[in-house]
Amino acid sequence: MPSRDALDAAIRHAIDLQHYSNGQVIRILGILNRADSEIFTQLLELLERLPAGSATGDYLWELMSSIRRLNATAYESLGAELTKNLKELASVEAGFQYQLYASQQVPVAAITAEAAWAASYSRPFMGKMLREAIAELGDVRARRIRDRVRMGFLEGRTTSQIVRDIRGTKAKGYVEGFLEVDRRHIEAMVDTAVKHTAAGVRERFFEANADVLGQQVVVATLDSRTSEYCLVRSGKRYTIGDKPKPVGHNIPWCTEYGCAPGRWHWRCRSTAIALLPGQRELYGTRASASGPVDANLSYGAWLRTQPASVQDEALGATRGKLFRAGEFEIDRFANERGRWLTLDQLRERDASMFRRAGL
Repeated sequence: MPSRDALDAAIRHAIDLQHYSNGQVIRILGILNRADSEIFTQLLELLERLPAGSATGDYLWELMSSIRRLNATAYESLGAELTKNLKELASVEAGFQYQLYASQQVPVAAITAEAAWAASYSRPFMGKMLREAIAELGDVRARRIRDRVRMGFLEGRTTSQIVRDIRGTKAKGYVEGFLEVDRRHIEAMVDTAVKHTAAGVRERFFEANADVLGQQVVVATLDSRTSEYCLVRSGKRYTIGDKPKPVGHNIPWCTEYGCAPGRWHWRCRSTAIALLPGQRELYGTRASASGPVDANLSYGAWLRTQPASVQDEALGATRGKLFRAGEFEIDRFANERGRWLTLDQLRERDASMFRRAGL
């Protein structure tokens, strides 16, 4: 039966994945940054030659064909680099999952590197395939550049001002530019792709060993930044197999984005660990924002021990007050699909509870 070391190892591994993701973000943004130097040099030259009154949408889009090609090539390059690295990650993740359970004398079967990669790459990445998601971000970025150029001309900005508005300045690390939001989109995509890959491999490993593994337990991060998707499912148990089913609760396993913790939403931080048949609980302690806690403590139970400020930060002021009044447990804030209900929907379900809580 897995010892407390297994949970510790799984959580340390989740932390290592975050560190790996941070490194990947730096590498991928480096590719985009190098491409931007040429993209914005050409953009400045184009704007200097642009005839007065010609900055219309379709015409400008056609004139920017070379810039669009450079932008598309940059996104193709970062996509190729990310895909290569994720393929290597899938192999490492498969080895980790095998060692995690084999070291506990569990007779698990390893999955091949090819099967591990197929498990993550062939499944939708937040509703899209990874290649499609990257290409879409590139196309959106090109159109944002065009639209900002057009708006700059309408506002009477000079060409150098327009480029500076779009890119930002080197002195400030380009963070004040209009396209900083696209960098954040890339960061979120890379981080999500790493979690998606690891979750897909873990899910495939569990499926391959469904005969010796019992249930999987959701391990959500115990801090105020945990998403509503994850805090509702924290500590919940699900069957292992092609179609996981909830055990002892009515919140389904799947959303439209996937069936494994780590790919419920963008930048998902949850993970899972499998029990053995007959095992009833996890062993030992785990980390939280407030210090070590029992390994089986759910997010809701942990939040009960936190000050009102933490509860409000995690749930919002109104839900926090309902939570402290004892009128709502975490599960009550979500519907049967695990989706966060709006305050109006909560009030419609039980207006009397709002009155008793003074809301």
